[in-house]
Amino acid sequence: MTERRIRIGLQLQPQHADYDSIRRTASAAEDLGADIVFNWDHFYPLYGDPDGMHFECWTMLGAWAESTSRVEIGALVTCNSYRNPELLADMARTVDHISGGRLILGIGSGWFEKDYDEYGYEFGTAGGRLDDLAESLPRIESRLGKLNPAPTRKIPVLIGGGGEKKTLKLVAKHGDIWHGFGDPEVVERKVKILDQHCADVGRDPGEIERSCGVQGEPDELGPKLLALGVTTFTVGVGGPDYDLDALKSWIAWRDKTQG
Repeated sequence: MTERRIRIGLQLQPQHADYDSIRRTASAAEDLGADIVFNWDHFYPLYGDPDGMHFECWTMLGAWAESTSRVEIGALVTCNSYRNPELLADMARTVDHISGGRLILGIGSGWFEKDYDEYGYEFGTAGGRLDDLAESLPRIESRLGKLNPAPTRKIPVLIGGGGEKKTLKLVAKHGDIWHGFGDPEVVERKVKILDQHCADVGRDPGEIERSCGVQGEPDELGPKLLALGVTTFTVGVGGPDYDLDALKSWIAWRDKTQG
């Protein structure tokens, strides 16, 4: 496996908070030493008051591109259903330039039915949404290659999800980063399946960064996931009061572990 530095991310969930609080928290995470600040791509809160305050994903990323200076930024993850693939590629290229080359293009097939119903998208089936993602990824890649000006770098594509037959196959074909969830036993199974998909398509699995959402004590969980090849660890926080204590603990563990 390719040697990678440990990276710590924050998923700053844009729910139940005013934008000033969100902006301050993104800047605070950067000041604390986080490597990545993510938001998410939903139109309503996922927990708490279902009709509580909430903000849109990609306009926020454009603002973060200006209000931060070091951290990478991205969605964890963009819903493929909500935007034409060519438009999404152009949006990603634009935020890439605004940020000076700090965008991660996180993408997934989508799952939150309320978003679809309220905003007029066809929900369909989980399999159908994954098929749509499989069609969209090459279109995104193609459009990124046509844009003028081109992106500042090869924008890393993060694909989120643990589906063993379709999602992980898409990661093997198109992903630079795989993001999953679960305890070490679940992650171990997914990593083995991803490695097999890589072998099937003739790709070196070491090219794909492993990322995982984490809860709990880093001294206990971190080494177990690190042994499975996970090097990016992301803590999630929701509003209105964004508590960064867990982020601080994971950053301290990163610094202690890799020096």
